[in-house]
Amino acid sequence: MSSERKGKLNASGYVLHTLPWRETSLLVEVLTREHGRIALMARGARRPRSTVRGVLRAFQPLDLEWFGKNELRTLSNADWGEWQPLLNGQALYCGLYLNELMLRLVARDDPHPILFDVYAQTLQDLSRGVAEQIVLRRFELSLLREIGYGLQLDLVAGRDERVQEDKVYFFDPQQGPRVADRTTNAVQFSGGALLAMAADDWSDPLTSSQAKILMRQVLAFHLGSQDLHTRALFKEISLP
Repeated sequence: MSSERKGKLNASGYVLHTLPWRETSLLVEVLTREHGRIALMARGARRPRSTVRGVLRAFQPLDLEWFGKNELRTLSNADWGEWQPLLNGQALYCGLYLNELMLRLVARDDPHPILFDVYAQTLQDLSRGVAEQIVLRRFELSLLREIGYGLQLDLVAGRDERVQEDKVYFFDPQQGPRVADRTTNAVQFSGGALLAMAADDWSDPLTSSQAKILMRQVLAFHLGSQDLHTRALFKEISLP
């Protein structure tokens, strides 16, 4: 739980991104439960004897302390929190994807405690080898919901009716599923897959494959014209 002592704040958090600054410092984007995404200046963090030099690593829970009230605060201390298994291989690339989504879609200084918990659980799932397709889709859906863009997957947009398992639909990123017909040129999704996504049921491989297409479409709408850097990595190594 965060507290304020002599102008300093502390909280548990995760490093989302670091960027070298001048000769010895780092700019650090972190995610905290109580304060949301914040930017910290880690002065001297690249010096050989810095106490935080080896601590500011992504995907590990950290205990952070900082001061300042501007958009860019100053990091005063960082320690390891509860140790978590390292991400390796495909799980590592998935973690980088999570972080890029957080940086692109989550505004600074806007706390999302539920999203923080979802992020932490997602990292644990990846470290334990849970199927990446399922882990990423669950995270994407939760992320959109928590930042106000939640998807209505089981109700037809503009109609007072439930999605039917045996019908096909196209998806409007702003309004939800719409019934497809012979004149529909948009990508189509089965009603059964949409209902399964809404119910968090990933037992049918078709659900995962259609969810991947759907989430790319929806995220592209919210991200705008600039592509995700990690998407290029995914194409190279055939990640979910």
